[in-house]
Amino acid sequence: MNCSRVPLMNQPAWIDELKSLVEPGKVLTDPDSLQAYGKDWTRQYDPAPSAIVFPKTAEQVQAIVRWANTHKVALVPSGGRTGLSAAAVAMNGEVVVSFDYMNQILELNVTDRTVRCQPGVITKQLQNFAEENGLYYPVDFASSGSSQIGGNIGTNAGGIKVIRYGMTRNWVSGLKVVTGKGDLLELNKDLIKNATGYDLRQLFIGSEGTLGFVVEATMRLDRAPNNLTCMVLGTPDFDSIMPVLHAFHGKLDLTAFEFFSDKGLARIMARGDVPEPFATKTPFYALLEFEASNEEIANQALATFEHCVEQGWVIDGVMSQSKQQLQNLWKLREYLSETISHWTPYKNDISVTVSKVPAFLREIDAIVSAHYPDFEVVWYGHIGDGNLHLNILKPENLPKEAFFATCAKVNKWVFEIVEKYNGSISAEHGVGLVKRDYLEYSRSPMEIDYMRAVKAVFDPNGIMNPGKIFAL
Repeated sequence: MNCSRVPLMNQPAWIDELKSLVEPGKVLTDPDSLQAYGKDWTRQYDPAPSAIVFPKTAEQVQAIVRWANTHKVALVPSGGRTGLSAAAVAMNGEVVVSFDYMNQILELNVTDRTVRCQPGVITKQLQNFAEENGLYYPVDFASSGSSQIGGNIGTNAGGIKVIRYGMTRNWVSGLKVVTGKGDLLELNKDLIKNATGYDLRQLFIGSEGTLGFVVEATMRLDRAPNNLTCMVLGTPDFDSIMPVLHAFHGKLDLTAFEFFSDKGLARIMARGDVPEPFATKTPFYALLEFEASNEEIANQALATFEHCVEQGWVIDGVMSQSKQQLQNLWKLREYLSETISHWTPYKNDISVTVSKVPAFLREIDAIVSAHYPDFEVVWYGHIGDGNLHLNILKPENLPKEAFFATCAKVNKWVFEIVEKYNGSISAEHGVGLVKRDYLEYSRSPMEIDYMRAVKAVFDPNGIMNPGKIFAL
């Protein structure tokens, strides 16, 4: 059942009723707020919500959802709005539900190594809280300073530590969610072992708010890592990166293995605020991280580096000797997304199994080079888990609409290669609106039918983030 697209600003009775469900001043309809809260980091769609509502409790979220069902009004969840798939974009008169005021860390359980928190908690806030208590929250990415835990759960966020720690879903012990019917469900109750039927907690992770809204989460924590150490290695070609991965993975327990191209490094160096890793120029770079908890491990890393040089896989490299050097080397990778955002990049976030990465990248790169001859292409990604980020930069003088239209033409060929390698069209950014029309390249028609059926159970009136993941 489709929701009404009549703007609420033309329905004052509805607005008054919505305002009665939350605290005073927690419904906004001014143009600046609608523009700010109606979008995420994608720039392909113009936001056009009707109102922004800021609940502070799970009960208020329930009331909002029930109100929306009564009036058949669509709801779009909003966290840190750092998404790259337009899952948080409201462009059809929807009401945006922002979790900015549900931002409290509620309880730490040191024995269970868990922390109970509200969905609006900033990722970095949780990381800092864990560190202050001698623990570690390992899910990390460039937007950790503004992304929210609820959004991380909604997209099953990955990031730079997946090779060791896995995705967000690996760190969710329990959830409280408000479904599309307005029911409050407590899922898994923070248990480690629970063999009592369907694990609905996992169903909501990665659902992009299409089944319901997370109103509380219990997140697992880990021990703090000991003396994290980083190496940046320059390689003569992309094919050399995989044997480097195998060499180090066989000797060390890696916490990260990233890569980026010379074009990406050039953009970082142009900023002027990040030290160059070494003077030698190479086409590709690998960044790896590990715990150097003793001298033996550090020596093993250096010995593996020397072996890679002897094999011709590595031309030059550097290893951090302090926490500051560790942070500086990570900036080479972590600052990439922010740095190239000035050029309005068209992003593809694709993945295959690690063993298929070299052949997969070669085929994708050939397609891109043939059809984007005048566009600059920047590659980087989490190669240790098979996730590649393909970024096409918009020329300064080319209108945004023409640029995105040109890129979209090539998507079909790129995603055909993804399908050929049994890969994913979205490794960690979600589907949203950007990838919605390409879902069939990663999911079969039968799978999609089952997904639609699941949504209908939890959201029978179709009010929860409609049009995201699959079309109405």
